Amino acid sequence: MSDLNNLTLADARDKLRNKEISAVELAGACNAAAAASDPLNAYCLKTPDLALEQAATADIRLAAGDAPDMCGIPLGIKDLFCTEGVKTQAASKILTGFVPEYESTVTAKLWDAGAVMVGKLNMDEFAMGSSNETSIYSAAVNPWRSKDSNAPLSPGGSSGGSAAAVSADLCLAATGTDTGGSIRQPAAFTGIVGLKPTYGRISRWGTVAFASSLDQAGPMTKTVRDAAIFLRCISGHDAKDSTSADFPVPDFEAAITGDIKGKKIGIPKEYRQDGTPAEIEKLWHTGTEMLRDAGAEIVDVSLPHTKYALPAYYVLAPAEASSNLARYDGVRYGHRAKLQAGEGINEMYSRTRAEGFGPEVRKRLMVGAYVLSAGFYDAYYRRAQRVRTLIKQDFDKVYATGVDALLTPATPSAAFGLGDMAKADPIQMYLNDVFTVTVNLAGLPAISVPTGLDAQGLPLGLQLIGKPWEEGDLLNTAYTLERAAGFVSKAQKWW
Repeated sequence: MSDLNNLTLADARDKLRNKEISAVELAGACNAAAAASDPLNAYCLKTPDLALEQAATADIRLAAGDAPDMCGIPLGIKDLFCTEGVKTQAASKILTGFVPEYESTVTAKLWDAGAVMVGKLNMDEFAMGSSNETSIYSAAVNPWRSKDSNAPLSPGGSSGGSAAAVSADLCLAATGTDTGGSIRQPAAFTGIVGLKPTYGRISRWGTVAFASSLDQAGPMTKTVRDAAIFLRCISGHDAKDSTSADFPVPDFEAAITGDIKGKKIGIPKEYRQDGTPAEIEKLWHTGTEMLRDAGAEIVDVSLPHTKYALPAYYVLAPAEASSNLARYDGVRYGHRAKLQAGEGINEMYSRTRAEGFGPEVRKRLMVGAYVLSAGFYDAYYRRAQRVRTLIKQDFDKVYATGVDALLTPATPSAAFGLGDMAKADPIQMYLNDVFTVTVNLAGLPAISVPTGLDAQGLPLGLQLIGKPWEEGDLLNTAYTLERAAGFVSKAQKWW
């Protein structure tokens, strides 16, 4: 059965438990798909031997009859998650040769549940990017192509390798991280499901930091049900992460009933922006009608500070990054610059960082250092924090009126061509986050669901934004939307 890699996570779980397939067979199918996927550049490191070893152990647990849901499931792991004994580089030259001696909490939970690692996945350097073009490994490529064109498309970023791998069936699911939309935007670009949980739902320990108050790990899967299964495995309090919430982890899959009768879905008027393509507007309207037909009440709502979200985000995220990335100095691990005669420690620091960080990371670090500097802290950073509070209050007021979730576009367009944004105003790249950054600033859960195709045959997604800690309710609404949309399209294989 060479097409086992095409299974959803839920289907594979059931087949494994029913002894219809073995974990070793499933891992072999994903290993083979990954080995034949070089043109996609989704994997930066393949671990076929480790996958088969983990799968053999999973088969023993499955035979015993008490295996967890994720036991035997082949996954791709974003290169931002530290994996003990396996290279982790955050797609950056400055971490060349870094092999962690510890496991991130997310991956530790997965291995404890019997999951299988097919390999590490490509990404934007230190998760800074929306196209996967800032990677030291070079860009991952979207499995989808426009009609009548062979031009390579971006899979989105920063979790572009994760999105491409899941969309192309190179693994059954993948880990992603979302700081301003880095799970949801690539999911929308590749026709898969991407879930950004409530901030604090999942431990950040052992995940290479970008912006600590915004970063959140989450699942990237083929279906909403798969996302629910995956989320339950990696959620939970972690004493090693002070921002990890000590809340019980419910059975998210059990919350998926498909019944949303009486639910109130808000449509934020501020997300109707000038220049939004007609196809996105039409998809949004169609999704609204799908939820209405399913019994939900549709109401217009206002989030008045939305227009300040992007500027606030691009002050706060670089500021936190400049602090977090100060630890990369070439002293203890990673790349170290060669010094010339007479140069000392200060020259080593500056030369190492100049050589080790790519242009986008250097740009954001300089912005971050600037907004935190004396004389500008109040004008930029403190003001951005106040705006963040106002954005959070906007959502609180809307949810206080009885609204259960918000429906918005996931992205302002379908996937764009690799290199296209580099030719345009660089601000255009940042505008890809226009519908997603508010969620990170407010710490809310949100999910991107594939809902249709544009005129060029490329996938488009809609975003649902939920209440804090109500991922179960959010997943149920997403499942209803997924079922109504009936999106089953796959990229035609060319790689």
